[in-house]
Amino acid sequence: MSQAPQDRVNIGFIGLIVAVATIGGFMFGYDSGAINGTQDGLKHAFGLGDAELGLTVSSLLPGCALGAFLAGRFADIWGRRAVMMMAAALFVVSALASGAAPSALVLAIARFFAGAAVGAASVLSPAYISEVTPAHIRGRLSSAQQVMIISGLTGAFLANYWLAGAAGSSLGAFWGGYPAWRWMFWVQALPAVLFLVTLLLIPESPRFLVAKGRNDEARAVLAKLFGAETADTKLAEIRASLAADHQPSLADIRKPGGGWRPIVWVGIGLAVFQQLVGINVVFYYGAVLWQAVGFSEADALKINILSGVVSIAACLVSIGLVDKLGRKPLLLIGSAGMTVTLGVLAWCFAQASTGANGALVLPDGVGTIALYAANIYVVFFNMSWGPVMWVMLGEMFPNQMRGSALAVAGAAQWLANFAVSSSFPWMAGNIGLPVTYAAYTLFAAISLVFVWTSVKETKGKELEAMEG
Repeated sequence: MSQAPQDRVNIGFIGLIVAVATIGGFMFGYDSGAINGTQDGLKHAFGLGDAELGLTVSSLLPGCALGAFLAGRFADIWGRRAVMMMAAALFVVSALASGAAPSALVLAIARFFAGAAVGAASVLSPAYISEVTPAHIRGRLSSAQQVMIISGLTGAFLANYWLAGAAGSSLGAFWGGYPAWRWMFWVQALPAVLFLVTLLLIPESPRFLVAKGRNDEARAVLAKLFGAETADTKLAEIRASLAADHQPSLADIRKPGGGWRPIVWVGIGLAVFQQLVGINVVFYYGAVLWQAVGFSEADALKINILSGVVSIAACLVSIGLVDKLGRKPLLLIGSAGMTVTLGVLAWCFAQASTGANGALVLPDGVGTIALYAANIYVVFFNMSWGPVMWVMLGEMFPNQMRGSALAVAGAAQWLANFAVSSSFPWMAGNIGLPVTYAAYTLFAAISLVFVWTSVKETKGKELEAMEG
């Protein structure tokens, strides 16, 4: 397979494309993290118990699963950029509706549609980036998606912290007399509008254009990306990788004898294990978790910000290593590190006792160990499974099945996210934090075995060389 000469690659244009596409990642992170800090407001405004709070918080996630599935399919019909523009419009509408919600039901519906946008952005942004970037830097550029996801999470934490501080608490009145927790949703509309507008500046994926028979448009995009001399060669390779007798469809993920192709199951495994290690418990319930073990609301929000900053730094490490060390070694390192740190957290929470007000209290020094273990765990996740899973889902599938395989794997990822996030309040309240974190530890250990036995390296391979 040919590679574009590095001196002919239009790095400036590719940089613009990546910058715009990864705003989708920022929105993914911001919409996911905005709920963290609003939970006292939701309990107070709508009278929610733990179970109801878990369902309301997690209402985003079924929408994410549906959005990821539909986006993967719609992207094969209407194009990657067109579906990302639909997602951007949904981000705007759902942010405004969430903040104005008069009831928990309306909020849950608004968050469901926000989830559809998040799910679409989660699968399409890395897939689009992988389809317009050269193989030798594809991992680094695709990893930028995770940096933007964490930046979005951190941005939500910062905004929530500032709004709660300005209003006195998340329940305090802010601009217009509305409580701060409502503004925590409304401010999401600002980056969403930016995403929608900037998508007008980038082209459609050349691989989608070829699949639709729009070869002249595809050649023009490839020439702008890689130079005119390389464009015709790349165009021929893309055409050769696509079936001549039919457009991409869900049937492409099936093997001749029936059932799904093994590569699809590997993608599903990567997607599901990324969630079963419990990372989104830290992001969705971080404020509640740290308050539960003795930190104040203000300190808990500061810890969230610290975790976000640490996460970004870890993602930068991944960007530096993913095209040198490879995808599989990073996943193995991450699984091993998470197994150890989650085990430490389980031990720390086992030392907790119940205080006079019913809150958990960690012994002297154990709270500090828990804080360090949690942030080291975040480092291992965000230098490995956080970015690398999305990198691999965007590049590991052959051109013919990429949209359909992403639809299935993306939906699986968000269903696993929903299962973990919605079950956490019940598990923490009924079987305790030690057992809950021990379960995440077990899944981290199993993920190590899964990667070792089932995942193949994709570093440096052209998309047209991926095997089904």
